[in-house]
Amino acid sequence: MKSSISRFIIVLSLFAAPVIGWTEDQSLGNDEGEGHRFRVTSTTFSDGGTLPQSMVWDQCTPYPGGGNRSPELSWTHAPRHTRSFVVVCYDVTASFTHWGLYNIAPTTTALPENAGTPGSTFGLQAHNDFGRNNLEYDGPCPPPQLNPPVHHYVFTVYALDTVLALPSFPDFPPGAEALFQALIRAGRHEHILASASISGFFPSGQ
Repeated sequence: MKSSISRFIIVLSLFAAPVIGWTEDQSLGNDEGEGHRFRVTSTTFSDGGTLPQSMVWDQCTPYPGGGNRSPELSWTHAPRHTRSFVVVCYDVTASFTHWGLYNIAPTTTALPENAGTPGSTFGLQAHNDFGRNNLEYDGPCPPPQLNPPVHHYVFTVYALDTVLALPSFPDFPPGAEALFQALIRAGRHEHILASASISGFFPSGQ
């Protein structure tokens, strides 16, 4: 229970961090309309829709046939002084991190489908909550016997004016907690310039 509360507090702080770190670049949305805000889209799934089987964990017994492929993600109107991007996939329902990709090059405007493979060339990966050797994207696999059966998955892209340095040892690669804490510190020091999210559900609630 203590661990769940700690994770919940960290996530709340993480969502609040971009508000602390916004600069005049983010205010373009106020001056030039919503179309000029930093935003993220995907060709793999629609915002608020059901995630496809291609994104589901390939070892998920309740929902077999998953491709375990991270979705295509694109973003526009990044702040001018961006030095790196961070992408996080978080299951809000279960307080579970499925993916953390950081120090993505500032010239990047999109990640292709399946960018979250081990050894990805698009950035550095923190291990997800499946285990400390899982330096990759691992997709949804919500336990159907637990309520609620439908889980909410949020993909957030952060634009930073710095790169992140996460603690790492040979036998202990950086994990999701380390990435969250690094983002919180970045927010407190106003290094998070903007953030944008897109989310989906699995399985279908219909």
